[in-house]
Amino acid sequence: MDIPRIFNITESAHRIHNPITPEKLATLGAALRLEPGTRVLDLGSGSGEMLCSWARDHGITGTGIDMSQLFTEQAKQRAVELGVADQVTFIHGDAAGYVADEKVGVAACVGATWIGGGVSGTIELLKRSLNTGGIILIGEPFWRQLPPTEQIAKGCLAHSISDFLILPELIASFGQLGYDLVEMVLADQDGWDRYEAAKWLTMRRWLEANPDDEFAQEVRAQLTSEPERYASYTREYLGWGVFALMPR
Repeated sequence: MDIPRIFNITESAHRIHNPITPEKLATLGAALRLEPGTRVLDLGSGSGEMLCSWARDHGITGTGIDMSQLFTEQAKQRAVELGVADQVTFIHGDAAGYVADEKVGVAACVGATWIGGGVSGTIELLKRSLNTGGIILIGEPFWRQLPPTEQIAKGCLAHSISDFLILPELIASFGQLGYDLVEMVLADQDGWDRYEAAKWLTMRRWLEANPDDEFAQEVRAQLTSEPERYASYTREYLGWGVFALMPR
């Protein structure tokens, strides 16, 4: 079980696999007013930076599940680096359908709502692990400005304009599902740069180290095309944020 190889290559040097900076991640942890001992479930936990940094800064405990074997190992190493290996656990596995054995104070899926078939299904999945009075975290893209054409939407790596909502519509959708939006931290273009541009140096270094790899042609093609595509489309049109929800 693993994610597509291209992601394991392009994001192998990332600590955060979303367009949010460490500073914004810290802002989110503070905004949630996390109490020591709060249990956190993170579906699609990547390299574990959210759980590990919050364990260090707020004394939370947590479990993360991710399909990438590489990212899961990096998460375990990060827990050791930050001295929180006794507070957080990382599992290499499929987060789709995962429900915690013990209810949690925060149930999160930050940037991987495909595991529940979209925002609505992922919220319902997370709710099954949530304590009464707990908080659900959803990380999701939205349109900063509505693309004028389907071609531009595809340039943002969406299938169509209808894949995402503009921010007011996304916020309204949470209410329609029966949830209060109680906090949010939104990425900015600098956050997008750190997520996307960091891939380019990783790809270049990987190509230098693996010139004869059968995957080299695909990595080379992506390195050649991605900077211009990103600057033309994603950076201008696509937003991203983490939204904190509580059932009404």
